[in-house]
Amino acid sequence: MILIKSILKDCFILFVLMHTSILLSQQATPLYEIDDKNHVMDKKYWEVWNKTVQKTIDSNIEKYRKADALIKIDNIKKGTKVKVEQISHKFIFGAHIFNFNQLGSTEMNDKYKSLYGTLFNSATVAFYWKKFEPNPGDMRFEEKYEDTQHFWNNLENAQSHTNWRRPSTDPVIAFCKEKGIRIHGHPMIWGNRHWHSPEWLFDSLPKGNEKIFIDSLMYQKANDKNNVIFDGFTDKYRNLSDEELINKLPKFSEDINTLFKMRVYALAAKYKNDINSWDVVNESAVDYGKGVLSPNKKLCKSSYGIMPGDYPYNAFKEAQSILPENVMLNINDYKNDKDYINEIKSLLDRGCRIDIVGSQMHLFDPRQCLSISLGDSIETPTIVWNKMKLLTQAGKPIHLSEITITAPENSEKGLLIQSIITQNLYRLWFSIPSMMGITWWNVVDNCGAPGEPSTSGLFTRDMKEKPVYYTLNNLINNEWKTNITCKADKNGNISFRGFKGEYILSWKDKNGKNNSKRIVVE
Repeated sequence: MILIKSILKDCFILFVLMHTSILLSQQATPLYEIDDKNHVMDKKYWEVWNKTVQKTIDSNIEKYRKADALIKIDNIKKGTKVKVEQISHKFIFGAHIFNFNQLGSTEMNDKYKSLYGTLFNSATVAFYWKKFEPNPGDMRFEEKYEDTQHFWNNLENAQSHTNWRRPSTDPVIAFCKEKGIRIHGHPMIWGNRHWHSPEWLFDSLPKGNEKIFIDSLMYQKANDKNNVIFDGFTDKYRNLSDEELINKLPKFSEDINTLFKMRVYALAAKYKNDINSWDVVNESAVDYGKGVLSPNKKLCKSSYGIMPGDYPYNAFKEAQSILPENVMLNINDYKNDKDYINEIKSLLDRGCRIDIVGSQMHLFDPRQCLSISLGDSIETPTIVWNKMKLLTQAGKPIHLSEITITAPENSEKGLLIQSIITQNLYRLWFSIPSMMGITWWNVVDNCGAPGEPSTSGLFTRDMKEKPVYYTLNNLINNEWKTNITCKADKNGNISFRGFKGEYILSWKDKNGKNNSKRIVVE
């Protein structure tokens, strides 16, 4: 019975992939016209993503993602054919690489890793403090046995392991460097107690009466490993002023500020010549909007709990004092509103170097994508354009640093809904002039954090391609790559208009010898 179910599942996936391949092979026909015959999306969806919107997207992609090239080639005859082949994008097409060597078999791990450098030219590496430094000073840079394929390939219930989605960083950095892809570190500083801040920060760092006082402010409980974890704040905490908090915790105030600075320093100093960009501060706009941040206070009552009073500013100043100018410093947030813009402008005015504005878009609830397919107003072209227009007020490039698009279910229609939504959103994002990159979050189904959807991957859990994979691959490696043949003019020049990125030009001279030249179009 199990074998029959497995065969039926494989047959179903094959059917869906064949169906999708047919859709993708009809590139001369606009997607909205193709789907009008297949009825995957409601007609209300295509009223939103209509012919006028699609033409605007096409026009902007042509205008903002391409550039004119005029290349002089020495000693080439007029009329010589020159093959123009794009080998990389300037635009960032990324994904996080949190499941490095953890998928359960060497074959699946190899397939996962092969995506980096082919589909993805950027990888986001996990530096979440809680799992990266589980004990004070015990930073997980180097690979240990618990990070190896052998360990994970022989582990049952991998998702329950403490290091799931949190591999040691040295092997991942080395892999990315070997593949020649961009590396993005995520994050240095984030206040979130559940995902980022280690328990020891509030358990073993404070001493004596300060520890007793902090314990009185928080609800705590034992988890399934019998460790005491944070479980919320008491009324006593909520009624405290910042001044009362600082007066009660003079030593802790100094120590936590020092530790936050040391955290930034340790990461920046270790990888200053290896990592291309960092999310220096993650999701701090909510604190800025509430007015709890202060340059004159050691501590603040953050929305996350007790935090250094000026933690975004301190983190950027520390990072920029260590990292060279070619390492991009990002701020990252889901709260893409006026609070976020005002926070960025305030930090810039105070001398912080912020190079890139990070934005997030997570359609975690499968019902959201189902609603989109029915024409409901979630992430419509107008909503996206207005959000990006607001973010451009910061005057910096935008990196859509975390995106999730979930299949309503792994049925034929559900998988195609995910694929169509992805195609239209990626095309729209790619057309926005201030956008410099898009990073997909969970590449493989059922590999997200607890609470994240199990059907938001490009691949099934056993690394079978889903329709959305073919959609992205077609956009990135076909529709948005320039591969043409030009002829040299009498002056030895060739000219063309192509997508921005790196190219190889190749031709034969009068003696039939092969020649090549590497160029950048930007």
